[in-house]
Amino acid sequence: MSRWKALSAELDPRVRQLLVRLRRLKDHSGLSVRQLAARTGYSPKSWERYLSGRSLPPREAVEALARIGGEDPTRLLALHEVAAEAWGNPRGGTAVPETAVGETGVPEPEIVSAGPGGGGARSLRVALVAGAVALVLAVSSAVLVTIRLTDHDSGAAEQTTTTVTLTAGVSAPPYTCRVNQVDGRWYAGNSRTRNATVGYGDSGPAVAEVQCLLRRAGISPGGIDGMFGPLTQGAVKAFQRQARLDVDGVVGPHTWKALRG
Repeated sequence: MSRWKALSAELDPRVRQLLVRLRRLKDHSGLSVRQLAARTGYSPKSWERYLSGRSLPPREAVEALARIGGEDPTRLLALHEVAAEAWGNPRGGTAVPETAVGETGVPEPEIVSAGPGGGGARSLRVALVAGAVALVLAVSSAVLVTIRLTDHDSGAAEQTTTTVTLTAGVSAPPYTCRVNQVDGRWYAGNSRTRNATVGYGDSGPAVAEVQCLLRRAGISPGGIDGMFGPLTQGAVKAFQRQARLDVDGVVGPHTWKALRG
């Protein structure tokens, strides 16, 4: 079994729960990081970032690891939804103990004595986390997507607004598409970069910008979630073929230039 480095004390407990579970699945699989990368399509460096808590793994990576470990991915994806909320809305870091897995398969936070006056706050925190996970498992997520297209008479600007709302009290990262043309180039309101390199396993505003611009070009990347997974990679490759660029599934300066117009 791997000897893992301790997770950062600043990690939100909801993120910790997910990472502890992923580490255990990786150990249970008996695969090295390189073997895991070969089985899932995510690079060894990406898995090192995910399992060390330096980057939140995308849903597709979590689902792939669950299936490799022989586990129903539904529960793990529910934990990922809760962790994504914590990742997008970080709160002050506090040391939180590792979690154990109960008979139901849902991670159970280990209760540690907090000394006089501290037990109530810790118990409340544990109850809130456990309640959030149970609620996500009990209620299937529904996505409401509203798209408003506004065409100006001049034809110079097109605005697309996408709002994603998840039930069960779990919010998606606050990425929206507000596509506007400025000085002949298209921008979606998430990032103004024109040369950053983003690819499989990356996440953040630049990825959301790519997803919005792909959608503007008529190629669906899936949801606007800021996660560069298989759907986004496939859409990038389709766009690169359409634009007669090198088809590598990675967004670099040339692909940005074509996306921006």
